[in-house]
Order: sequence, then C-alpha cells, then structure tokens
Amino acid sequence: MGPLVSVIVPVYNMERYLGRCLDSLLGQTLKDIEIIAVNDGSRDGSLALLREAASRDGRLKVLDQPNAGVSAARNAGLAEAGGAFIGFVDPDDWADPGMFEALYRTAVADRADIVMCSYVREFGDHAKEKDFGLADRTVYRDEAVAERILRRLVGPVGDEKGSPELLDAWGTVWNKLYRAELIRETEAEFTDLKRIGSNEDTLFNLQVVQAARSFVFLHTPYYHYWRVNAESLTSGFNPRLTRQFLQLFGLMEQFLAEHRLDGIYREALENRIALSVLGLGLNILSAGESLSLAEKRSRLQELLREERFRSALARFQPEGSPVWRVFYWCAKLRFTAGLYALLAAANRMRRR
Repeated sequence: MGPLVSVIVPVYNMERYLGRCLDSLLGQTLKDIEIIAVNDGSRDGSLALLREAASRDGRLKVLDQPNAGVSAARNAGLAEAGGAFIGFVDPDDWADPGMFEALYRTAVADRADIVMCSYVREFGDHAKEKDFGLADRTVYRDEAVAERILRRLVGPVGDEKGSPELLDAWGTVWNKLYRAELIRETEAEFTDLKRIGSNEDTLFNLQVVQAARSFVFLHTPYYHYWRVNAESLTSGFNPRLTRQFLQLFGLMEQFLAEHRLDGIYREALENRIALSVLGLGLNILSAGESLSLAEKRSRLQELLREERFRSALARFQPEGSPVWRVFYWCAKLRFTAGLYALLAAANRMRRR
C-alpha cells in the first residue's frame, strides 16, 4: 500500500526558500506521507539540497528533469504519486505542522473528494489572513459542488464582483487535498503557462471539481503563501500576458461547451474576463522603467480596445466599493488616464 498522502513540490531555483518548505513538510504531524519534489532544471543549489534532505528522510523522493515549467513539473509529480490523497505545495511557501493531518482527517470523516483550507499571505514584515467570508467549516455535496464551487472557479456573479481580489482565491491547488482516484478518473493535468500565462491551477481545478461529489472548506489558515519572492512566476512583467489570457478564456469556454454549462456559468466567465482587466493592467504597470509612461498608457489602450474585453466590459455591472466601481467604469469608458491612476494606487496597496 502507498502512503496516505502525496505532496508534490515543483522546484526551480528555490535554494533560498527550499529548506523552510521541506522542513514544514517533513515535520508534518501526519507521518504516513510522501513528498515528491520535482527539480525542474534548477541552475542553483536546489537539486543538491533536495538530494541531501532525501538522504536523511526516505519520505522525500526527488525527480530531476530538464526545465519545462511548473505545469510539467507538477504533471511529472502526479505520475509518480502513490498516495490515496494528493496535495501541492510551492517551494517558497510552507505549511503548518498539522495541515495535512487536518485535511486528511476531514476528507475521511466527511467522505470528501476535495478539502480546502484558507491561507495566510506572508509579506516578510507582516502577514494577512485571506478572509473567504464563510463559516469555520462548510460542506458542499452533489449539486452544491457545481453550483457553489465549480461556478466560483469559472467566475463571480452578483455581489461577488465587488471582491476582485477573491477572483482566483478559490482556484489555487496548494491549499487543497484531492482524492487521488478523482484526479485519475478525470485525467486532470496542468496546462503549460507558455500557453495561458497564468491560472493553470484554476484550469486543473475545473477538471476535477466538475466530477467531485463532495467538497469541504475549512476556514483555518494552515497554508503560508510567500509574497516576497521576486523570482516568483506571479511577479514581473509579462508582455505576452494579454494574448495568453485570451487563450485561457478560450479553454474555459471550451470547458463550458464540453460539459454543457450555460446560463450563470457563461455570465460568470464574462465577469471573469471583465475583472481580469485589473490583473492585466497591473501587469503593464509592473514593467517599471522598461516601459515609459506613454508606452504603458498605450498598452492599456490596446487592452481596452481588444474586442473580447470590450464586449465583456460592456455587459459588466460593477459591484462593491466606490473605488472598484470607478475603476471598472473607467475601463468600460476606456478612460485611460483615470484607469492608470487607479492601477498605480492598487499597485502600491498590493505591495503592503
């Protein structure tokens, strides 16, 4: 028999943070666990560190492959995982000692296909817990999994649009535990980021959640998401991100068509596309001095002229705080100067 839980860790040039991550996993209170670390062609000392740690603890398995990206690394880990349940941890993050025991025991007690916990965003000099606005423990079964979780993964509706910072909080894989058989049954895998730019976690979750019959949410922040790493894939300017997001939205539309999901799911996707203007705008601002102010504004104008965003924004009704309402009305009206000023303010706020 295999272990109770397999945890997959994709590693690329993470020598600086890797020890903290591995210590948190090898120190889990759930002892019947395997950690599959996939070295994705690291050029620093990550591989040596992994091999040294594996020599001390046989529960750590090290896979070494040429650099192919985080999605390929996770897929390689999935192919090797022998646990009854599977989790994911990123190498610059860490888990509380009791995280996987709590998730596993919940999965068994509630016969859950997926268990999710909340998390803490770590900024180095301070930390902030992600508030999902739910009870300490919420159970979804059968139709409720699709109505509440799958639909949230596609996008927000109603007053959820007023919290764009929660757009992808449900879509992460690193704060969840999955029944391994569910992943095998759906043949779920991660999509190459070179194709979609971001949200590979959300696409993976769409594949597994649509087949899940039970989902439990624990509003306990067992996971620590490190926001300081400048080398993270979520940091830095990506000049291709707008085109990649259009590929992402196309794959999501394809998913809805294949599973005959219409109505509120289509509305949710259109809202996601409209809300994504915030992230794409922040990506442009993250170019720093490599783009002039005029070039940044020009890229914002191009973004707002793109038909897929124009059509989604035309139907979008902003919700929430006055600031968000003003931001999306500026986007709808293609008022670039106002949009830029609000993006600059949002960029300062997210770095606090």
